[in-house]
Amino acid sequence: MNWKTLTSEEQLSEINSASAEAPVVIFKHSTRCSISSMAKGRLDRATAPAGLTFYYLDLIAYRSVSNKIEEMYRVPHESPQVLVIRNGECIYNESHTGIVMDEIVAHAGF
Repeated sequence: MNWKTLTSEEQLSEINSASAEAPVVIFKHSTRCSISSMAKGRLDRATAPAGLTFYYLDLIAYRSVSNKIEEMYRVPHESPQVLVIRNGECIYNESHTGIVMDEIVAHAGF
């Protein structure tokens, strides 16, 4: 998996702009949670399609960014959580053991 690290609220504007061209995935990860580690490991082992960008957010270190994601996309916070963003809106979100690459890819339209 080729993760882009999400560390600032300003990057959310970049994500919104990029999502007008192609869907973007945000993975919110808690480094203190075994379920979150399992979900991340599952994504790391999966094959992501070319052209689908994945952002990784360490929500313990960057909680304010996680809060901004909740506010911007109107999706209640979960951990772990994945969001698919298209045209600046969240079109799919899932959490915990429901995080599966095939579902992400299907909802992203790849």
